[in-house]
Amino acid sequence: MLLVDDQPLVRAALEMVIAETADVEVVGEAGTGAEAVRLAAELRPDVVVMDIRMRPQPGGREVPPVMDGIEATRLVTADGGPTRVVVLTTFDEDEHVYAALHAGASGFLVKDMALDDILGAVRVVAAGDALIAPSVTRRLIGAFAGGRPPRPALARAAPDAPAGPAAAERRPTGITEREREILTLVGRGLSNTEIAAELVLSIATVKTYMTRLLAKLDARDRVQLVILAYEAGLVSVSG
Repeated sequence: MLLVDDQPLVRAALEMVIAETADVEVVGEAGTGAEAVRLAAELRPDVVVMDIRMRPQPGGREVPPVMDGIEATRLVTADGGPTRVVVLTTFDEDEHVYAALHAGASGFLVKDMALDDILGAVRVVAAGDALIAPSVTRRLIGAFAGGRPPRPALARAAPDAPAGPAAAERRPTGITEREREILTLVGRGLSNTEIAAELVLSIATVKTYMTRLLAKLDARDRVQLVILAYEAGLVSVSG
């Protein structure tokens, strides 16, 4: 894991906990976005824990404006390699954090979370999944989905559709009704286990549907499927 935060105390607190954990190792630290991009390319960590806001470091070569965590996330994930990014955010204070989704982030952590929960999230993302915590991401993803243009995988409502909010919904094309149902549950933040229980399916079957959805909708991970569910109007921000 690569730790990226402009506050040395935050990095030190995380590293203290991780030092006592057998299955997670810190391979490097960075205090700026540019340094994070360089170290990620050099060290190829499984996960980068990325702060959003970056300030110039004392004695550093960067001058304002420094590269923030969103741009650093975009550059780290641009080559489609195995390194995945979990974004650190104060959430209620940072109205632009949703842009990290578009940049390729695979999850979100709030800085006041318990350190054990942060470690759990890192394990989830390192295993190839994405961290979807409805209590943290619902408003975030709703804002993102409401401000993005439609993706090629989504089609606008037919010309003869009734006027009103439903006419603006962008429905996923090329997926089955069952896949649409599962996409809706993913958008609500349900895990594979919860989806299996909801639809009375085996977990293996749900995983198969998830693989198909990722391929058909050209989504990198679960976070992007949640975005698509919001864009398509399958999940409401308040619901």
